Amino acid sequence: MFNFGRYKGENKEFYLFFKNVLGFTPRNTKLYQIAFIHRSKSLEMGQGWRINNERLEYLGDAVLSAVVAEFLYKKYPYQGEGYLTEMRSKLVSRANLNKLAQKIGLSQLIKYNRESQGIFKSVDGDAFEALVGAIYLEKGYKFTRRIIVNKIIGVHLDVDAMAHTDWNFKSKLIDWGQKNRKKISFEVERTFYQGKESRRQYDVRVKIDGSPAEHAIEYSIKAAEQLAAEKTYKKLQEQGIIPPHTEESTVPGTH
Repeated sequence: MFNFGRYKGENKEFYLFFKNVLGFTPRNTKLYQIAFIHRSKSLEMGQGWRINNERLEYLGDAVLSAVVAEFLYKKYPYQGEGYLTEMRSKLVSRANLNKLAQKIGLSQLIKYNRESQGIFKSVDGDAFEALVGAIYLEKGYKFTRRIIVNKIIGVHLDVDAMAHTDWNFKSKLIDWGQKNRKKISFEVERTFYQGKESRRQYDVRVKIDGSPAEHAIEYSIKAAEQLAAEKTYKKLQEQGIIPPHTEESTVPGTH
């Protein structure tokens, strides 16, 4: 088993976070400590084996999505699939999870390469998902759902206010295209590596009826598509093609 001795001096902050924010004391502390280790600070185990929070992040992403989907299904009994999908996307978006992790003090517990901070735009949100994965492994789904709903959503998020904020510009742009018989497509023009961690970035461009519109660069195709769609949508508003402040309905399903 690997050595977590370097974290002993931080036990106070570690336990205070769980007690004050989440309302419980973890038993398998090593599991939660892994949830706070970013890949840039991976524990090297030899033979190419590295310990970090990526596997827990993968698991937590799925659990969080299921919990939020169930929460929204019960909260909005008369809303359709498109509305629920849009709301779930807002709640579990990387931008929202980053802000949430910072708000609850989780960011202070994350171990990552501070010199490369600008490269890791999602380190806080990733750690939050990894934390959810750790809680699920130790406590099970029902306990995890109770923590997310009662201690996180109920205390730190104004869901009703979020319902009235624009977020999914990709859906809005596609919906506008459908209503105006315009074909909206997204094309990855190039991928490249940059920074000390050599993390892949994606340059995605929006096309309207095959003609190039705005583009954006991000660390995932989905994020780049969202940003490129937002830039294109706002550009069309500036040009008067889309009326400003128009509320476009979202397209059912995911995009």
